[in-house]
Amino acid sequence: MGRILIIDDDVQVCETIESLIARTGHDSVSAYNLKDGVAKVTKSEFDLVFLDISLPDGNGLDYLQQVKDSAGNPEVIILTGKGDADGAELAIQGGAWDFLVKPSSVKQISLSMRRALEFHNEKKNRAQCVALNLDNIVGKSAEIKSCYDLVAHASGSDANVLVNGETGTGKELFARTIHDNSRRANNNFVIVDCASLTETLVESTLFGHKRGSFTGAQADRKGLIPLADKGTLFLDEVGEMPLAVQKSFLRVLQERTYRPVGENREFKSDFRLVAATNRDLEAMVARGEFRQDLLYRIQTIYIYLPPLREREGDIRELTAHHLSRLSTQYGVPPKVANSDFYDVLENYDWPGNVRQLFNIVEQAFVASGSGNTIYAMHLSDALRIKMAKFNLEKKSYADNSLNENSNRENKGLSEKSESYEAQPQPAFAATVASLFVEDLPPLKLFKGMAEKRYLEELLNRYHGETQTILKISGLSRSHFYALLKKHDIKV
Repeated sequence: MGRILIIDDDVQVCETIESLIARTGHDSVSAYNLKDGVAKVTKSEFDLVFLDISLPDGNGLDYLQQVKDSAGNPEVIILTGKGDADGAELAIQGGAWDFLVKPSSVKQISLSMRRALEFHNEKKNRAQCVALNLDNIVGKSAEIKSCYDLVAHASGSDANVLVNGETGTGKELFARTIHDNSRRANNNFVIVDCASLTETLVESTLFGHKRGSFTGAQADRKGLIPLADKGTLFLDEVGEMPLAVQKSFLRVLQERTYRPVGENREFKSDFRLVAATNRDLEAMVARGEFRQDLLYRIQTIYIYLPPLREREGDIRELTAHHLSRLSTQYGVPPKVANSDFYDVLENYDWPGNVRQLFNIVEQAFVASGSGNTIYAMHLSDALRIKMAKFNLEKKSYADNSLNENSNRENKGLSEKSESYEAQPQPAFAATVASLFVEDLPPLKLFKGMAEKRYLEELLNRYHGETQTILKISGLSRSHFYALLKKHDIKV
């Protein structure tokens, strides 16, 4: 018997679904606004949640991840009163089980509910049977926890996996974790550095060669692909692989066969493929820099690792974990970080992500000498200055945005639109110029500021007309709405 929560401000809809749930032998509870619904899902465990998009106190999609991450990890069926293709896309991208347009037939609601509960029960049983070893992965934030289900899914299959994320987010660590939790764990984990592969050496490196097959081949050599037989082949930075090499590798991936240089017959290698990149492979395909057929092959399962700046609450846990590891490595008593040390770390953007954090923590560990407490003073002067400037610029930008938003509200939309149409170039130039303060901000911060201003300009200049905005900006619909959510811009 399942427990189901309905979050919808339409009492009649709630009563209809409650009646349906009762007839199928399940329990149900209703909430008529987001506040009450979130409170209920926080206090109790549910297997399934019906979540309306348009509620008196907010948009249900904004709370989708919070509902999914609640104690029971329920499946979510989104409800909406109109055919909203954009909302459906965002809901599915956010992990919703289904998207129903009100009024939906009883048959449709029953079918979606039954399938969602079956899936949820199967997922719970599978989780109880398989204990995922995450000893080397640290983090409890909602952002990183959403990756764990995908790791479990990938570990239980032989499907090809693509791990995507910024430099330093731990792509190789996640690839190894998938291997260590798979049935291939007792065999080789073979790393291919795609950036170092050249057209002249690729066959020898990947497939191996026989003695005397070319000048300098003084002995037989086993390639990386045969070494990965029964194990995992990890393509590190696959986006750096030259096009000619991509073509050679595609056939190997399709057939799982290879021919060493100088050999006249083919051999098989039963490897499992995991690839990683920090690049946008779909954009590379559009530019002709990456083969589309290869991309289709390598991303059967896709895992995106969030940057450290988006993993709220994980910096303390990562720091404590690394300090413990350093104490063991250096053979000294355990050290702890003072609150002022954490204050500095938690207010930085971390462009180098976890890798950069660990390097900084080790520098402070060494600088603390024989002391058992690490303070902000143990950070290098250069880093402390850099962090201080970043925080001042971030505060300055927030203050400027607040003042400008207030001024914008006082002026009229029509007046502003007329100004844009009459003098588009000076207005835009002034907008960009206003981003500069006395000291130039870091490039990453400036890009974020400019991106937000650009979106605001689009919305104001084209009066929120989505089709025109997408045509002008070149953004996809899903990317556009994701950016609006990222910068908290209300339409």
